[in-house]
Amino acid sequence: MSLISVNNLTFAYDGSYDNIFENVSFQIDTNWKLGFTGRNGRGKTTFLNLLLGKYEYSGQISSKVHFDYFPFEVADQSVTTIEVVEQVVPAYEYWRLAKELNELAVSEEVLYRPFGTLSSGERTKVLLAALFLKENNFLLIDEPTNHLDQHARQIVSDYLQRKKGFILVSHDRTFLDACIDHILSINKTNIEIQKGNFSTWYYNKQLQDSFETAENEKLVKNIKAMESAARRTARWSDTIEKRKSRNSDRDAGVKPDKGHIGAQAAKMMKRSLAVQKRKQDAIEEKSKLLKNIERADSLKIHPLSFHTDPLITFEDVSVRYGETPVFGNLTFDVKRGERIALQGRNGCGKSSVVKLICGFDVPFDGTMRIGSGLKISYVPQGTSGLSGTLDDYAAARSIDATLFKAILRKLDFARIQFEKRIEDYSDGQKKKVLIAASLCEEAHLYIWDEPLNYIDVISRMQIEDLLLTYKPTMLFVEHDNAFCENVATRIRIL
Repeated sequence: MSLISVNNLTFAYDGSYDNIFENVSFQIDTNWKLGFTGRNGRGKTTFLNLLLGKYEYSGQISSKVHFDYFPFEVADQSVTTIEVVEQVVPAYEYWRLAKELNELAVSEEVLYRPFGTLSSGERTKVLLAALFLKENNFLLIDEPTNHLDQHARQIVSDYLQRKKGFILVSHDRTFLDACIDHILSINKTNIEIQKGNFSTWYYNKQLQDSFETAENEKLVKNIKAMESAARRTARWSDTIEKRKSRNSDRDAGVKPDKGHIGAQAAKMMKRSLAVQKRKQDAIEEKSKLLKNIERADSLKIHPLSFHTDPLITFEDVSVRYGETPVFGNLTFDVKRGERIALQGRNGCGKSSVVKLICGFDVPFDGTMRIGSGLKISYVPQGTSGLSGTLDDYAAARSIDATLFKAILRKLDFARIQFEKRIEDYSDGQKKKVLIAASLCEEAHLYIWDEPLNYIDVISRMQIEDLLLTYKPTMLFVEHDNAFCENVATRIRIL
């Protein structure tokens, strides 16, 4: 066991508007299975790169272990997979590699295929197996579940349960719960570490948020009461001072006791100062609350009602690319009000179904019927090609820029982000741009292809609440098990 110590870490990108980290200090035990969570753009991947020594920073990061990053970048994907393993860990023992691959349900046969021919799941598993072969390393695992189907996620989850000594960045609640024992959370104003999994951390956060909200409400009432008391005291003091200045009592002809009146005035002044002091203390205490409460304002969507039902029908549809069959004899329909989750292993053709409906050039046989005049709002799987300003993007997509930015604000975009170009956003922020644009569009059918890749957990819950509230007709591909269970009215397995 050893420690990774972070002391007074401060970092900002060159030309950035604000610091990503400021005077951050904490310690990590290298035996921990550490989950890393936080809203998009808070600096999770940046912190991993700081551990790797990629950027200059103020403060100190000290450790006796070597850091390795997943995913390992493979420049030439035409080389065999075993050559890639040799790049990752030159001095490896084959029997150990075979053992790791067996635990990940990967055939040794893949080692002798070009790396570029492997599926997303196979690449993830091979690279994890190779990286865990290293001695005295601490693995930085950055979103391994993106593009992995649910079966592959379960295998990788079971594998990581048997490992230790890693930081895992993931926004899949089920996945995190299964394979971590500590949480590192980047909050709005600090970084905290807790023992437990994501669910225990989120439960504790809800308790803390509820406590701070209740305390804040009590302090607001106390401050109002003290302000009222201060006004009454000021009025009393002012009245006494006026009595002190009189030379006589016109009715009784008796001179006032100026000493007694002065004492009363002093007493009132002392009481007023005490009230002011308590009020200031209460205000200072109030200012310590609510700083880390995450805003998750309700979102809205604008679904249209379609005139016929079903909206889409597939009858014995088959898709093949050249000589390669993707799927065959697919029969299903999409009816009004349904939220259909398309599921299946990677490569089974889920994205081909989505693209076929959206009008992409996908060769197929069989019958596909789409209702006349059907309006579709589409969120693609990838974010490549996003560039320019938010205003440029809104104009190109013919959506209201003000509404578009208001939705992004609700998805935890700071106003300062609106000044940046989209290509400078994190992957999660880029994905939110696509989702926000879709929410701006009035449509009969919303088709989202892996919408939650890179999206933080709080935002995933916001989107869940939105879909359960407005109940739009949807067809979506998503591997987040919790999201599918909560949102889907029907699951169609390819």
